[in-house]
Amino acid sequence: MNHDPAPQPSWLDLPAGILSEEGVIRVLEPTDSDAGRLRDDIMTGRYAKPFILDDGRVRRLYFTLRYVQSAMTLKNPHALDLAYTRKMMAFLLFHPNPKRILLIGLGGGSLAKFCHRHLPRARVTAVEIDPTVIAMSTQFGVTTDERLAIVHADAADYLPAAQADTDVLLLDGFDRDGIAPSLSDPAFFDAARRRLRPHGLLVANLAGAEDNWRPHLAMLRDVFDERVILVRVAGDENHIAFAFTDANFPPHWALLEKSALGLKRRHGLDYPEFLRKLKRAAARRLPRR
Repeated sequence: MNHDPAPQPSWLDLPAGILSEEGVIRVLEPTDSDAGRLRDDIMTGRYAKPFILDDGRVRRLYFTLRYVQSAMTLKNPHALDLAYTRKMMAFLLFHPNPKRILLIGLGGGSLAKFCHRHLPRARVTAVEIDPTVIAMSTQFGVTTDERLAIVHADAADYLPAAQADTDVLLLDGFDRDGIAPSLSDPAFFDAARRRLRPHGLLVANLAGAEDNWRPHLAMLRDVFDERVILVRVAGDENHIAFAFTDANFPPHWALLEKSALGLKRRHGLDYPEFLRKLKRAAARRLPRR
């Protein structure tokens, strides 16, 4: 007996309705899906996969409507639209010429695209566990080549596979409930530390309620022997942690002032202001909770 093949997932555009005055909700679903049910599931939080909201000006990636995971301005798709991504790029103050960047959590690919565009000598690898997120990366203009690779894997399994091969590790791994559970383990941070070369740097996005991310900060402080600077991102709930392998900590701030001006000219981000905030944050003792 012949059976018709099952409908394959494709891009479906649903009216955005009350989410936006104009635009669409974009999902990756079989062509015969019930559009009304999909939209209702998204509105009520029952929809279990990532989706895109595109209003014709900004394209945003969501896991649920509670938080924007990534955003891309369509007229300037390589810009870092969300403030926390700009703050994470402050790592260039301490490691201006990385050869190998490892990104945990692809999202909409904003950080991957920025590093690929602005750091032509760097090889960027993004590790992403969700195949739908990887499929959606094309909607955000992410293209792989010899300098940008996307690996479908759980970072908790991927990190221990090698040691001392990474200059900068950007940790931005979330699921619909917050920081991914597989990243909430001291063994994960131990593997991340071993993955870094001497003078390497880990930069972690800590988002959501403080009670949820404080244990991750404590694990970072333990693994990196208290060589951690925590900076709040103005205007939202994000905090960015910078964890240093370099025993010469804290950094020599005066030596970084000139390089901050050069980085601003090259990359278009306010590195002098990043430097001021990092210096102030480093002077504050992080409380243990």
